[in-house]
Amino acid sequence: MKLLYSKILFTIFTTTAIVTSCSTDKNTPISPKLIFKFKFDPDQERLGNFGEPQSIPEGHAAQTPTFNLMGAHYIELAKKNDIPAYNGTLVYESPVTSKGGSEAIDFDQALYASDGEIFYETDLRSIESGTYQYLRISLSYQNYDIAFRAQNLGFTGTIASFVGANTYIESFEVKNQAVAVNGNKLQGYWAFEADIPRISVLEGQAPPNATTVPNPISEFSPIPPGSCLVTGSFITPFEITGNETEDVVIICSISVNNSFEWVDGNANGSFEPTEGDVVVDMGVRGLVPIVEQ
Repeated sequence: MKLLYSKILFTIFTTTAIVTSCSTDKNTPISPKLIFKFKFDPDQERLGNFGEPQSIPEGHAAQTPTFNLMGAHYIELAKKNDIPAYNGTLVYESPVTSKGGSEAIDFDQALYASDGEIFYETDLRSIESGTYQYLRISLSYQNYDIAFRAQNLGFTGTIASFVGANTYIESFEVKNQAVAVNGNKLQGYWAFEADIPRISVLEGQAPPNATTVPNPISEFSPIPPGSCLVTGSFITPFEITGNETEDVVIICSISVNNSFEWVDGNANGSFEPTEGDVVVDMGVRGLVPIVEQ
């Protein structure tokens, strides 16, 4: 009889615990997230530094790379067009370091993602409520594949380019080969790995301010020289009320439309580095932030 009574009590307590647990779970508020994803769009409008449509200059050629990865180290939202750069509503900023001497982006601690992947998410309620007109993302790194010709043969290669103002790099992989740096590199540092066996990685440095950084509100809110703070305007202003109950996803659509540009010495439209073709720009060509419905 005592054994039966104990079993009945155990069943009652167990059932009560389960019901209480389920009830608690249902009543626990779940904070919605603000989620950012990259989209690399080859058909998006090709823009210049001031957000104006830009064609390929005479004597130059360009191609649309196949993007593997994009890096970012800073995200902000701006309610108006006259808010100074880096003074909007801060969403994210990666750590910086002085290990290489001057203060620099820490390559190992920035954000990275491929097409369609989440590169950052945060508690939506941690962002100041309001209506935002602009999104600004400071890009730090690009990795993409290009086509090139050498000795009348066609090849592919991978480029890793560092577009942040100053980046501390210990080492990185271009595609299959690793490059050790252990120091700072300014905007425009790049490395190139050809899909040809036994060919070493080539490294180079683009001239200062040679990287296109579209900013359609540059007249009211310019960016500092050497920065890669790309600015994009929401098609419909983005409102945060503070009462959201579901996640909000922002697609950061990056124009990669003919973003790899070079001086085309023989005007044949092919990138031929062994024939004297010189790269003049590796910048992205626009940002359109889209709130996913």
